[in-house]
Amino acid sequence: MRDLFEEIFASNPLDPTEAARRAMRPQLRRRFYQRVDADPAQGEFRILLDGRPIKTPARRVLAVPTEALAQVLAGEWREQRAVIDPGKMPLTRLANTIIDGVSERAAAVAADIEQYLASDLVFYRAEGPPGLVARQAAAWDPVLAWAERALGARFVATSAMVFVTQPAAALAAGRAAIVQNALGDNWRLGALHAITTLTGSALIALALVHGALSLEQAWAAAHVDEDWNMERWGRDELALDRRASRFAELEAAATVLQTTEAARA
Repeated sequence: MRDLFEEIFASNPLDPTEAARRAMRPQLRRRFYQRVDADPAQGEFRILLDGRPIKTPARRVLAVPTEALAQVLAGEWREQRAVIDPGKMPLTRLANTIIDGVSERAAAVAADIEQYLASDLVFYRAEGPPGLVARQAAAWDPVLAWAERALGARFVATSAMVFVTQPAAALAAGRAAIVQNALGDNWRLGALHAITTLTGSALIALALVHGALSLEQAWAAAHVDEDWNMERWGRDELALDRRASRFAELEAAATVLQTTEAARA
């Protein structure tokens, strides 16, 4: 079974052409298990298939820190029917990433989030048309206002097509918020990183973590420009399909945050 899971949940190939080819012709494995359980063991909760623990691609046990998260994860495995479709298992993919990738690279993952602060999505605004300018302001100004009010970080927005160096004090306050909310907790750190990369904004991610934005508001803020363009030039069905998949990944990250919050209290 170990080799099977390594094959099913192996990392995507780096080459974009190969990635597209595999996505077009996925080779799905038949469901081979009958029962899925969340089993407490050594302060964690393992996911068992017919009594046997699942292994990650790096051959670690798939175990999570809270029962609430384990139950949601187990439900994802129960929902698989005739075949096991990794494309419909965003929480399992995120859990694999956190266990195999974040646990040994926590400082580097936090640093990657911090890099977004220097050139965050919400800083760079269009010069026109007026409708887009207004749409960006409506979605992004509240994020900047929240950062100043809640984090003490006063960032600078611009409509010029040049890089703007953000105030050192704002960057320091943003970094402190990342450390406070995630560093030392690999699960929350992995979720925060996933939200940051999915939205293109560390500030949107932090606002979501703090409850200043809902999941839907965060997603809409991340897609202001794309929505504007589709409203004027028509829907891009391929882009929308890809976006639906990425929203499921965002939901998985939010699930990790919600189901691990009590453990931090």
